[in-house]
Amino acid sequence: MPDIFTQAYPWILSIHIISVISWMAGIFYLPRLFVHHSEKVTLNGETHHLFCMMESKLFKVIMTPAMTSTWIFGLLLVATPGIVDWSEYWPWVKAACVISMSAFHSWLGQQQKNFLKGEGVLSGRRYRIMNEVPTALMIAIVISVVVKF
Repeated sequence: MPDIFTQAYPWILSIHIISVISWMAGIFYLPRLFVHHSEKVTLNGETHHLFCMMESKLFKVIMTPAMTSTWIFGLLLVATPGIVDWSEYWPWVKAACVISMSAFHSWLGQQQKNFLKGEGVLSGRRYRIMNEVPTALMIAIVISVVVKF
């Protein structure tokens, strides 16, 4: 690795990991908020507006910047010479899962907008089921990166 990459790599990796942790915390929590919002809150009441504010801030202030920095620093890691061997399966599996996680993030954003509009809100059960999607993707991502099959 050239000297600049040797010096920058630990910093890039650290910021990437911090970003992933922040993104995943939000991606696990927001569907749980949706469960309680859909099951326990009357639309257009004071509590509804409180939930909408919490969901909106979580999505816009924490999750979206964390996803963006995850992508930026992840792509910097991929661009670091000698880190990724694209002839193996693991980077393709990880890439597909990260793209899927980003699509799930977008789906959560649409659900958050549905709550704001007061329409198209799903059942608490559906949000519970959908909350398992990022868990499965996270497991595949971590195994891909650690095992490198």
